[in-house]
Amino acid sequence: MNTVEKFSFSGEKVLVRVDFNVPFDAEFHITDDSRIRAAVPTIKKILADGGSVILMSHLGRPKQGPTEKYSLNHLLSHLTELLQMPVKFANDCIGEQAVRLSATLKPGEVLLLENLRFYKEEEMGDKPFARKLAALGTFYVNDAFGTAHRAHASTAIIADFFAGRKAFGLLMAKEVANADQVMKAPQRPFTAIVGGAKVSDKILIVENLLSTADHIIIGGGMAYTFFKAQGGEIGNSLCEMERLDTCLDIMKKAEAKGVKIYLPIDSIIADKFAADATTQNHPSNSIPSGWMGLDIGLEACEKFRTVLLDSKTILWNGPMGVFEMPAFENGTKIVAQSVADATVLGAFSLIGGGDSAAAAHQFGFDEKVSYISTGGGALLEYFEGKTLPGIAAIES
Repeated sequence: MNTVEKFSFSGEKVLVRVDFNVPFDAEFHITDDSRIRAAVPTIKKILADGGSVILMSHLGRPKQGPTEKYSLNHLLSHLTELLQMPVKFANDCIGEQAVRLSATLKPGEVLLLENLRFYKEEEMGDKPFARKLAALGTFYVNDAFGTAHRAHASTAIIADFFAGRKAFGLLMAKEVANADQVMKAPQRPFTAIVGGAKVSDKILIVENLLSTADHIIIGGGMAYTFFKAQGGEIGNSLCEMERLDTCLDIMKKAEAKGVKIYLPIDSIIADKFAADATTQNHPSNSIPSGWMGLDIGLEACEKFRTVLLDSKTILWNGPMGVFEMPAFENGTKIVAQSVADATVLGAFSLIGGGDSAAAAHQFGFDEKVSYISTGGGALLEYFEGKTLPGIAAIES
C-alpha cells in the first residue's frame, strides 16, 4: 500500500482529502472531533518533511450551494488548537482566494479550503472541477476513509492528475489494515455483531460474513424480521415483510456453512415508541399485539456476553436497540461492555463506525476496544467485498 510514509514531502504542496464531516451543537461546538484528530498524524508527517498542507473536506449535505451552517470555517479554531499552529482559510475551494493562498503557501503552513460540496460538481465526480482542485497542489493524499466509497471529484477523479504523486494517508492505511485483520486473517472464534433497524441495510455484509465468521449475533430492529420469518409473533415491532425469504435463506446458508446465528431470545418491549413507554421483558417470538421490541432482553444480554467473552476476533456494526433512550440502552451497553472485556482477554475488536461508534463513545468504551473505524458506510461496503473508488484511485 502506497502510504505517505514512503515519500518525503520537502517542498511539496500536498492536497490532503480529509473527512472533517463532524457533528455540531446549535452553537457550532464540535460534539465529536475524532475524525479531525484521526487526520493529525498525516498532516504532521507532511509538515515535518518540510511540505505544506492544503486540506479539503465536505461537511453535511448542503443542497443550495454555499450555506453558513455548513461552512468549514466553524472548524478553524479547533483545528488550530489540535495542530498547535495557525491555519489559513480559503472562503471557496477553487475560487480566486483558494488559488492565491495555495500559490503563496510556504513550507510548514496549512490551508483549509471551504466545503467541497458547495459545488454540486463534487458529488457528480466532475473532471473539470477535479482539475481545478488538482491545480492547487503538487501531490495528492487521500486520508478520508469515511468517503472512500464515493466516486466524488475529490476522492477518486482528482487522483488521475497525480500519476506517481499520490498516496494514502496514515488513517486510510490504518483503516484498511484493521479491516483486513478482521476479514482476511481473523483469529478464531470470530464473532460478528450486526444490529440496526433494517435487514435490507445489512444483507450484503451478513452474506459476506457467512464465509468468514464463526458466530453472527443479530440485534436491533432487524432481528424481528428474522423472528417473523420463522413464524413468530412480533406485535408492532419493526418488520420488513419483503425480506422474510431473505432471512430464511441466510439461516439456511449459515447452517450449511456451520456458522451459528444468535437472535435475542427475549426483548425489552414497549407499548409505544417513546422514552416514557411502559416496558416489560418478554420472549422475542411471542410479542403481544400493540407492543414492540425496542431492545434485547436480559437473557439475550447474558447469552451474547458469553459468546463474546469466548471470541478472539469481534466486529461490531449496529446497536442492539434504541440506545438513545435510557429505557432501551441496556442491551447496547452490555454488548459494548462485553466487547471491551473480551478485548482485555486478548480479542481483537473492531467497531464499525456510525451508531456503534457513537454508542461506544456514549458509554465510555471507546478507549477500551482495539479500533473504532471513522467510516460507517465505507467500512460496510469494504466488508461487503466491494471495490472502494477512493482506494482504487490511489492504487491505479
